[in-house]
Amino acid sequence: MVKMEHVDGKDRGKIVLFALSTCGWCARTKEFLRNLGVAFDYVFVDLLPQDELNMALEEVERYNPRGSFPTIVINGTKTIVGFREDELKEALA
Repeated sequence: MVKMEHVDGKDRGKIVLFALSTCGWCARTKEFLRNLGVAFDYVFVDLLPQDELNMALEEVERYNPRGSFPTIVINGTKTIVGFREDELKEALA
């Protein structure tokens, strides 16, 4: 299991952000989620130890076959790829 960081906020379901520590769009997505005040978990995939890194990349590719970042997974069923303010707002309203 990949260790995630948790951000407290309103419960809008299980929100997971897969991000890279060097990615500007990932930082903006994380900040946007914080500003919305929703609870979410996130992980900087590029900072993981090798064994967890491989697991995280497999999980990202399950939801986003291109394996790009940021990848946001909501309740394990909805995937939003990239910094998409309107899509995030709508999905988390």
